[in-house]
Amino acid sequence: MPIARRRLLGLAVPALPLSVLMAGCSSSPDPVLYTLQMKPGPVLPRGPKIVQVRDIALASYLDRKEIVRSSQDYKLAVMSNDWWGESLGPMLGRVVVMGLAQRLPSSQVLLEGGAISADYNAVVGINIQRLDLDGAGNLQLLAQAGVEFNRPRRSASRTFQISRTPPAANVAGQVAAISEAIAELTDGVAQMLQ
Repeated sequence: MPIARRRLLGLAVPALPLSVLMAGCSSSPDPVLYTLQMKPGPVLPRGPKIVQVRDIALASYLDRKEIVRSSQDYKLAVMSNDWWGESLGPMLGRVVVMGLAQRLPSSQVLLEGGAISADYNAVVGINIQRLDLDGAGNLQLLAQAGVEFNRPRRSASRTFQISRTPPAANVAGQVAAISEAIAELTDGVAQMLQ
């Protein structure tokens, strides 16, 4: 390209401040990461000696890094910059194990797939069907839980439908309500293990 044309092209591009050029190259802000906490529950006097909690099964729409705000009106509202700090299924499993261990101090509670294996007296399975806000802004948890006892051989199952009003109308409030709902679910599973 002749030198005259290069000079003309140089004049056609306006001089932009470096900050404007850098802003165009930067990506979206870092995501805000959230985790669940287990709320303490009632301590029960007995329970199976060794309990295994199977990996928690999630409805597919929940199995993502972004927090699902709602599934109302045939639409999925997902928070693009509010993420779970770890995969939701394993995090729920870890939190439920902590909760059951607190509620059943005479039981050893282990998570499936962990480094420890044992001869289990009871195995707990949980399916999470729904875990998001309804149209009124209340958290809805719909879950199924099943327990298989080894000695003597028997089983029990139950459906849980838990509703919680978040303490604030933001993602942090939703996560707090999820923690409370999971604690209530854990209370129910602990009762099933009696």
